[in-house]
Amino acid sequence: MAYSRLVNSRFFRDAAWQQLSGNWGSVMILTLVYMAITMIAQSLPALGLLLFVLLFPLDYSFSVLYLDNKRNNTEFNVDALFEGYREMNDVKRIIGTYLLVYLYTVLWTLLFIIPGIIKSISYSMVPYILKDNPEMKYNAAIERSMAMMHGYKLKYFILILSFIGWMLLVAITFGLASFFVTPYMTASYAHFYEYVKEEYEKKMIG
Repeated sequence: MAYSRLVNSRFFRDAAWQQLSGNWGSVMILTLVYMAITMIAQSLPALGLLLFVLLFPLDYSFSVLYLDNKRNNTEFNVDALFEGYREMNDVKRIIGTYLLVYLYTVLWTLLFIIPGIIKSISYSMVPYILKDNPEMKYNAAIERSMAMMHGYKLKYFILILSFIGWMLLVAITFGLASFFVTPYMTASYAHFYEYVKEEYEKKMIG
């Protein structure tokens, strides 16, 4: 798909909305399961660090399932939440890469909040890169994300900010709206990845 240089936050949100239309029931159930697992893990502080690490493949799976659906029209089944756990090599690759992302983000944030935010945006394409490049991991995936996001960090930040109204809705509904807002946002980010991936590949060819 060829993207216009004029694509904006509305473009990605509209694409996500269209993708999810007719699938909201399945998506909200899937999101409920994802959040329930996360909340249960957070309620077990004795196993906090271990569970925090073991949930990385779950976070990965929740991100890339929207990419799978967009490309292949796969169904939004709860089973897709556990894609990251199916192969031990993938579990190691995902956990190792996510640990580095988390460590780098924390270290940058310790310097100042703004650099931490910038770096977290730079690393935001990591799950999709891991999905598209089965042999890539660790710093290679992080460096690819940084390269892809070069020149696009502000556009991604504006996309995040465009959901402020929806985030306020989550707050005033005491989190209930998150079953709707979370997949909407995550699908938008998957569409953003397709955009920057295409732009990055054009640069490599050029």
